[in-house]
Amino acid sequence: MSMYKYIILLLYLYLPQVVLAYGLKFYSTDRPITLRTSYKVFDQIHPVFQDRMNIEFDMALYPVAEIGSVIRIKTGDNSKIFNLFFDIHGKDALFRLNQEGKSVLISMPVDKAEMTKDHWFKVKISFVLNRHEITLKVYNQERTCHGILLPDKLTPDIVFGRSDYIIDVPSIAIRQLKVSGKKTYTFPLNETKGNEVHASDGQIYGRVDNPIWLINEAYHWHKETNFTSSQEAGNCFRAKTNEVYYFNRDTLYTYQTLSGEKTARAYANPCPVPLFLARSFIDDKSNKLYIYEVYHEKPKTGPTIASLDLKTLTWTAESYEQLNMQMHHHASFFDAERNRDIIFGGFGNMHYSSKFYTLNTTDKRWRGLDSLKGDTICPRYFSAMGYLKDKQSLYIFGGMGNESGDQVVGRRYLNDFYRINLNKGQITKLWEIPAENINTVPARGMIMLNDSSFYILRYPESVSHSFLKLYQFSVKDGSYRILADSIPILSDKITTNAHLYYNERQSQLLVTVQESKDDISSTLTIYSLMFPPVTYDEFTGLTFNHSHHFWIWLAIIAMVIIVAFIIWIVKRRHKSHQEEEEEFFIIPKMEEKEEPIDESNLSSSIYLFGNFSVFDRKKRNITYMFSPRIKQMFCLILEYSKEEGISSKLLSDLIWPGKSKDKVKNSRSVAINHLRKILSELDGIELVYEKGYFKLILNQEAYCDYLRCMEIVSDKTIREHQKEFLTIISRGKFLQFFDDPAFDRFKQDIEFQLENIIMKECEPAFKEHDYQTVLDLTQAEFNIDPLNEVALSFHLKVLFILKQKNTAIISFQRFISEYKQTTGKDYPQPFSYFWH
Repeated sequence: MSMYKYIILLLYLYLPQVVLAYGLKFYSTDRPITLRTSYKVFDQIHPVFQDRMNIEFDMALYPVAEIGSVIRIKTGDNSKIFNLFFDIHGKDALFRLNQEGKSVLISMPVDKAEMTKDHWFKVKISFVLNRHEITLKVYNQERTCHGILLPDKLTPDIVFGRSDYIIDVPSIAIRQLKVSGKKTYTFPLNETKGNEVHASDGQIYGRVDNPIWLINEAYHWHKETNFTSSQEAGNCFRAKTNEVYYFNRDTLYTYQTLSGEKTARAYANPCPVPLFLARSFIDDKSNKLYIYEVYHEKPKTGPTIASLDLKTLTWTAESYEQLNMQMHHHASFFDAERNRDIIFGGFGNMHYSSKFYTLNTTDKRWRGLDSLKGDTICPRYFSAMGYLKDKQSLYIFGGMGNESGDQVVGRRYLNDFYRINLNKGQITKLWEIPAENINTVPARGMIMLNDSSFYILRYPESVSHSFLKLYQFSVKDGSYRILADSIPILSDKITTNAHLYYNERQSQLLVTVQESKDDISSTLTIYSLMFPPVTYDEFTGLTFNHSHHFWIWLAIIAMVIIVAFIIWIVKRRHKSHQEEEEEFFIIPKMEEKEEPIDESNLSSSIYLFGNFSVFDRKKRNITYMFSPRIKQMFCLILEYSKEEGISSKLLSDLIWPGKSKDKVKNSRSVAINHLRKILSELDGIELVYEKGYFKLILNQEAYCDYLRCMEIVSDKTIREHQKEFLTIISRGKFLQFFDDPAFDRFKQDIEFQLENIIMKECEPAFKEHDYQTVLDLTQAEFNIDPLNEVALSFHLKVLFILKQKNTAIISFQRFISEYKQTTGKDYPQPFSYFWH
């Protein structure tokens, strides 16, 4: 690597990154009072404003829009307090600016649908002190109140959300807060964690209690909901109504992304098309859902194209026409301007396709786009297709296939990018990147909001339990970034699919993952991510002080150049893999020691319930030696050790997605050596590599709470070892220290086993009046499923018997708050239901 590249890399690492302001979301009235959000803008520093003070910010509403106080402003002497109160009146959002305890100064209704069409809208409150007037501006509405006696100077106390006895907090988020007079204080609200709030200059000004930092929602995919079908099914997203459809031949399931509402409606008549691939598109002009099968294996099976009237839920058979082969994993796009669905590529009959076909909604016939000219796109499947209206062009990215189209020849990963100008019928190859850099395939859907970049999902389709990763590619040259965390997908069956959508109304990406274990039944899972998404580095990056002046930055740049020059010299004298070692041998800050409950098991012990903890043979806490990457590797190998182990390829794909083979090999070798070095501090545990698989072997000298728990469970000796079992599961949730989709299935498997046992043990313990055991069991169940009503019933009954009514009330409030946050609905049973 050249010195120039080192300088660029180090500048990228050490100079402040441009991070968009994502904002602060509020816990609202649906939660207990002490858990609601309160943000004090000037907590550390208290500026003085003379003549004028403006408070402006972007604001967003969320589906469960409770009424309440948005912002409260106290004058320095507390002689006057003003607050902005939010309410809903029919179709309007009503904003009232009040002089607290005295009168409503401004009442302003704003059309809610119009105001929230772009999710965020602007709010501004202006105090003109020397003219004794206050102006409120919300979205496109503005009103001024005159004659309010205001002081000449303000040392304001500004609080958003809960404040003193003002406890009603609406479901809102804010971002890009500015408080200005002669000086402007800007608060991007781009923190990722903690309670301190920085201004854009890096200085800490404020404090927030119970925050939801929205940048987390731009990195972590949020699981919205899921559906299941026992028969063949398909899915699609309708942007116009913000609805995800999941359909089989009997029922249309709908998920409303704005409200979170789920519905299931039976058709007026059965779907006439026998479903297999169940591809579909929405025609908003006719308010119809079209489904199609390009090919039926058996002739005269039935129609191949049908439409569903989304108002009457009536199916109409449209055509029996089909293509001459199946088109598994073809790319598609509905061209609403020309009333046609366009498909490209696919696999069937041992061949890959390179053809474009169109299905017109007028005559319902398939036609080949044979008039296309220009560059040739080789036969393939697993391609992604996007569209730019301004360019009147389709775009095709990647896939798998070969130039001959014959499967017998073999296949290769394709990482090329094409533009198809629909007006000119011209195909242009824009670029291609080496296949070895990205050995994965795209999922369905390409998001193109402009001609500078596009977003796609990619995953290793050859791995059963694999993961979808989000990529942003440059349209110009194919350079890319990996964004957000991963989404798990079980890719064994040909009907399994994933699709990426853009939900403009809510400024978010949506992903539907439809998984099947038998190509008949399936599960649809819906995920969302705030847009624009962030990389791991942006998400975990440090907050920099942007008020440093020119000379400070010049000194930093000079230091970076010197360091880069030193590295360049060192690189010439050392092996190329040395740079990989840095990631694993930087010892993180030692974590605060947490003693396991059972101190007799400290020697050579590993704890995976609650906080991750490791103790060496001398009972010393060596948890600090496990960097996040080493911890991830250790747990992955342990998970697969119950069978033959984990292959080096799968381990590499899960930990280093998107890296070249050479770099992955070096990184893996360094990490494995480092892990072996750590484990050498323990007795009775060994990391082995046999026949291409890594595996951990533990004997009686080593203790692992997870393995001991599984041993008790598998031997069905819960009653004999009840105290030990409760000690293990009471430490906390299994792998609670990981928010990584790679472990989702591992967690689910363990939690499923434990949940069955816990609930079976509750009833006999209750009958035997062993109330402490019941409380321990139900608390462990709440770690797994905080909405388990049976556990709630046992838990509250025991507290009633023990005459701990206040504790019961707190437990019930916590439960209903979690219920409301998860389902969006109020819990239907009152507290008295359990009391009696």
